[in-house]
This record gives sequence, C-alpha cells and structure tokens, in this order.
Amino acid sequence: MRLLIALLITLVYVGCNDPVDYSKLKDNTEFCHEAIKKVTDVIIHDIFSPPVASRIYMYSSISAYEVARHADPKFLTLSGQIAHMPTLSQPEKDQEYCWPLASYVAFNNTAKQLIFSEDSITKFNTEVIEYFKSNGLPKAVLQRSVDFGMKVSEEIKIWIKNDNYAQTRSFPKFNVTDEEGRWFPTPPAYMDAIEPSWNKIRPLLLQTADQFKPVPPTPFDMSKSSKFYKEVTEVYEIGKNLSEEQRLIANFWDCNPYKLNVIGHVMHASKKITPGGHWMGITGISAKNKKYSNAETWMAYTFTSIGLFDGFISCWDEKYRSNLVRPESVINKHIDENWAPLLQTPPFPEYTSGHSVVSGASSVILTHIFGDNFAFTDDTEVMYGLPERDFTSFNQAAEEASISRVYGGIHYRPAVELGLTQGKSIGKFVIEKIKFIK
Repeated sequence: MRLLIALLITLVYVGCNDPVDYSKLKDNTEFCHEAIKKVTDVIIHDIFSPPVASRIYMYSSISAYEVARHADPKFLTLSGQIAHMPTLSQPEKDQEYCWPLASYVAFNNTAKQLIFSEDSITKFNTEVIEYFKSNGLPKAVLQRSVDFGMKVSEEIKIWIKNDNYAQTRSFPKFNVTDEEGRWFPTPPAYMDAIEPSWNKIRPLLLQTADQFKPVPPTPFDMSKSSKFYKEVTEVYEIGKNLSEEQRLIANFWDCNPYKLNVIGHVMHASKKITPGGHWMGITGISAKNKKYSNAETWMAYTFTSIGLFDGFISCWDEKYRSNLVRPESVINKHIDENWAPLLQTPPFPEYTSGHSVVSGASSVILTHIFGDNFAFTDDTEVMYGLPERDFTSFNQAAEEASISRVYGGIHYRPAVELGLTQGKSIGKFVIEKIKFIK
C-alpha cells in the first residue's frame, strides 16, 4: 500500500512539475527513418507505381522539412524557391516547440492523404506522440508541437490538390497500336501501360515536362546491319550468358513494385520497394552515417525526393513520346520465341530507363549533400533476401543501377546510358534552383 501511495505521489509530481530531462527529444532522428520506412511499407502494400510513389515521398518530406527547419535559422524555406509553393505558417514567437515531434506529425498527416492504408500511418503517428509524452515532453510543448505540425501539413495538402493528380486519374488509357516498333503489353500479366499522363502532373522545379528531353531512341529497324538490331542482339546475348555477379546486380536493383509469378496454372504476386524507395533508403543510410540532426535528415530526404519526383515526370514524358517496344517483345517475335528476360518487363514503354534517370538525379543530389567518394553499404534490399552491396560513391551506385536494366533484359543500352545523363542533368538543375542552407 505504501509503495502504491509513493508511486502516485511521484506521478503527480512529474505531471505537475515536469522534472524529467527531455533534452534528448529535442533532436530526435529515430523517427525520421522510421517514418520513411512506414510510408515505404504502405507504398509496397498498396502497390503504388514508381511515379506515384515519388509523389508520396516528396510531399510528405517537404511537410516534415518545413517544420523541422525551424530548429535552426540556417535552414531556408522552400516557399518562393518552388514557384507555386505557398507561404506557410510560422511558429509563435517566444514559445517552445519540439521540432522533431512536430516534423513527424506533419509528415504523417500529409502522407495519410496520399495513400490508401491510412490506418498504418495513423497508428504510427499515435505511437510517436505517445513516445514523446511518456519520455517527459511537457504537455503544453507537446500539444503546441502537434498543432503546428498539423497546421503546416494542412497548408501543404491544399497545395497538393492543384498538382493535376486527381484529374489524371480519369484520363484515357494508353492507346496500344500494332505498329512495328511501338510498345505493347508484355507477359505474364499483359498489364495496361502505367501512368501514360504523368507528364501532365505539375513539376516542382522543371518549367515543362520536356525541359530535359533526350535525343530520340535508335529508330526501329530489324535489318541485321542496323544499329537497332545490334542493340537488340546485345540484350539477347547478355541475357543468355549472365554471370552470377550480373544476376546479383540485376536482382539487387530490380525494385519491381508488382511482380506476377507464374508456376504452371498457379499465379501469385510478389511486391518490392520502388526505385525511388531504394534511393530514399540510401539517403537514410547516408544521413545515419553522418549522424545528421533531425533538420539535416529531413533536408536530405526532401532534396532526394524532389529529384525523384521531377525525374519521373521527365522520364515518363519521354517514354510515351518515343513509345518504344521492349526487348522481350522484339526478341520473341524476331529472334527467339522462348527467350525471357531475367527480370519481369515493367508495363510501360522502354525509352528512357526510369531507374537510370532517377538514379542519375539522386546520385548528383546526394553527392552534393554528402560529398564525392562517399562510401556506404547499401542494405536496402536485405529485407527481400538479397545481400548488402558496398559502394565507393553515389555515382558508382547509379551506374550499377543503370546497367542492371540491361543485365535484367528489359532495356537496350541507349535507354540506360542516355537515361543516366538525363537524370544527372535534372539533379544538377535541382541543385541550382533550390538552397536548403544559407
């Protein structure tokens, strides 16, 4: 009985006087990475395509950054740097906030609008708030921080509504023709083309979707002396003679959000992280290695996500302009009807390679943030049964991600080489257009 009374007295004292040292909460980064992981898990569960996934990462990360930046006056707002982004609310002067908590609330509240499985993020948000509460954050500071995170997120959500995403949901499906050299659905699912109107989505920094339009792909020509025939046969021969290392590289960078597995008459789907999710994972690994603060971590995630988002708009603009047929379709029709690529062919046109574009953009941005020759161990794919891979730089990782698509049998060489160049140009452009630090 005496013990119970003593415990109650202690709880009352703690609740009234807040004597607990909560200073460790003021630069919490634990939930930065957990928030990204939770959204990645939902993206996988809800089967969002790579372009749509980039939109989820970008808006959620901007929401978190625009709150977290108030922890240090050296960080700049993106309002005014992104032309169509609104001016956001400011915190009350001379009032205490817990910026990490506020940033997590902003991230989670924005993410909930962009996904289907809201309950997962709602549960996580509740757990985060409870963590700060149970670790001594004063009630007034907690509520003020939650309210500010929600306020900024709601302002971001109004901005989101005008990016043309909702309108493109009702646009017509892509019209497949029987013209030789044009894209058509591939086995085993023969799915419709994904996001044919993604170039109608409002970019963040690009002036137009075709601002970084690459040169056209090699013209379709299956005469044996043609350049295109050489590109096709290269994919065919590589696919037949893959080394174990090439197989590992292709699988490591597969990042197929929806793979249909067919065994006899039985079909089942397996889901993985998207290409953008992989690079957000690399961003998190790098921020942890550098022991970044909360604001610095959200800066890194946001910088990367902007490159991913505009990168996919640029890439998808070209895909549906050039509308080039995939290697699997050409090889099966003209060379070997029994040939199959190592990786499952994605359901959209071939040129340029999405992996190459977003890898190029991400590598330039991450090099700008963390420096050249930044060595890291990429364990992003361990959860899918693949081993870690070591890289000496972000550029090396991007080059490997790019060539992996040729090893996988789903791209010709120009799509990956010119896609990488396209992505790096976008990355450089993003760096020139916005600044996060004074």
